[in-house]
Amino acid sequence: MLLYKLWRSFVKEILLLKRDIGGIVIIFVMPLLLIITITLIQDSTFKNLEGSKIPIIFIDNDKSEISKNIKHELESSKTFELLTNYTEKSAQEAVFGGDYQMAIVIPANLTKDLNSNIDSKVQTIVSSFGLEENSDKTQLKAIKAKDIHLYFDPATNVGFKNNVINAVNKMVFEIENKKIYKAFQDQLGTTENLEENKNLISFKEITPKKGKMDVMPNSVQHNVPAWALFAIFFIVVPLSINLVKEKSQGTSVRARISPTPYFIHILGKTFTYLIICIIQFLLMVAVGVYLFPYMDLPQFDVTGKMFQLIVVTLFSGLAAIGFGVLLGTIADTQEQSAPFGATSVVVLAAVGGIWVPVFLMPEFMQTIAKFSPMNWGLNAYYDIILRNSGISGIAKELTFLFLFYLAMVGISLIYERKQNAV
Repeated sequence: MLLYKLWRSFVKEILLLKRDIGGIVIIFVMPLLLIITITLIQDSTFKNLEGSKIPIIFIDNDKSEISKNIKHELESSKTFELLTNYTEKSAQEAVFGGDYQMAIVIPANLTKDLNSNIDSKVQTIVSSFGLEENSDKTQLKAIKAKDIHLYFDPATNVGFKNNVINAVNKMVFEIENKKIYKAFQDQLGTTENLEENKNLISFKEITPKKGKMDVMPNSVQHNVPAWALFAIFFIVVPLSINLVKEKSQGTSVRARISPTPYFIHILGKTFTYLIICIIQFLLMVAVGVYLFPYMDLPQFDVTGKMFQLIVVTLFSGLAAIGFGVLLGTIADTQEQSAPFGATSVVVLAAVGGIWVPVFLMPEFMQTIAKFSPMNWGLNAYYDIILRNSGISGIAKELTFLFLFYLAMVGISLIYERKQNAV
């Protein structure tokens, strides 16, 4: 009997939604427009955060071993895109004019002069130990120091400048070390490779055993779950409006005097809007998987993750429904529920990292974000998408979302009983 009453409550909610075409548009169409628009706008910003290739001018006047090594290191770093069709003068004008962030100019005869300088110094050192037979012939040539010219856009960040200078210094230092080892090896006539084991300390990156962990999401990995959550929580508006309508039209009074418990009506709304939440999420995923690749955006990868994502969607939907039920129970008019519902959802989205990712917020805002249910849902999505977490890995976020639903519905039931008692 209770199942039949639950079914009739579900049908009632569907009929209410069918009569509200504007609400249907808000629920389904608006989030799709938002996800496409915002993702296109934010994509370049996320690419910069991810470390996408930065175009820089590279001028090689040496055209020998050292310049080729530097060029190879820059290209293999996956950070820079080298542009070579420039002279030093045109490169300077382009960089100082703001067209590019920097230019690197390798001086002529850099390899030749460095080799000569190293050979002379090594011969002098070897001769001082009496290991060179013709020490009289050894003379240290005075070679003028060579400068690698680095041009930076005046608006370039100081941290970027320092990183580039340090990277170039490191490359040159390693090249010089290799040449010094080779020069000593030639002078001493040894066949042993003196370069072996010279790096006694190295760095090893440790990644999670359960899969590769992306420290930061790309634009699609952020916006698909983020705007799915925004769409899910926006059901607060039509849900609260329908609850207010029921009170103004006397439906809630008939429901109270009927033998059907009030919680059955709440469960009917919960099941109805959970189905809507699932449909919203699937539409968002479809956009990320099938539409974004045609817009030169990364594809949203859900391989092996769909079940976990659906679970997070269900619990996020519960949290949104609980909030909508509370708002609709407390509000007396649609003029109260609609504006307050829309505004509160926008505030929760802004605080929870939907509009701007939490990792880009100031530290005190990151602390505040931890109290937003949208942030709980977003973190759960991140754990699945970026860290390949299972249900156990997101248990904390799911628990918070479910407790939020119980708290909201519990407060609504208590408030409803007090109002009826009066």
